[in-house]
Amino acid sequence: MIETEIIPYREEFKEQVLDLVISAWQPVFEKTIKEVPRFVYDNFWPKGWQVRQIAEVSSLLDSNPENVWLAFEGDSLAGFIAVAIHPEDRMGEISIVAVSPGHQRKGVGKELVHFAEQYIRDSGMNMVMVETVGDSGHKPARSTYEALGYVQWPVARYFKEL
Repeated sequence: MIETEIIPYREEFKEQVLDLVISAWQPVFEKTIKEVPRFVYDNFWPKGWQVRQIAEVSSLLDSNPENVWLAFEGDSLAGFIAVAIHPEDRMGEISIVAVSPGHQRKGVGKELVHFAEQYIRDSGMNMVMVETVGDSGHKPARSTYEALGYVQWPVARYFKEL
């Protein structure tokens, strides 16, 4: 079994992270596009989900690299995670976590979440939050969080086309 090594993000890995983002979310968005109202999808991702995902993750990597960690199995980038600290709420937030399709269902995501939890704990926070979508594409993520003891706080978000 290959051991997972978690290291701080370095800019030299940016392209690998962005490639991972596309491969990890491709199967998710294939389901999402079928399940959300089309006007919602078209407004969130007018140029396609890939364009927005790359822009948002690229911005995160450029603006908060100190809050991003990479998981490697051997020489292979297996996943990454980013956190945000919210001292006013005594809370840390897992902003994003992604695991390469070839490394999914092997514990990499859980290791990344445990790592982030310890970082958040060491930062003096009392709780951690992670958000995901309720569609079938995000079901594996929800299952992982629930298996790790996360409790869902349902949020109702409504959309209306104008």
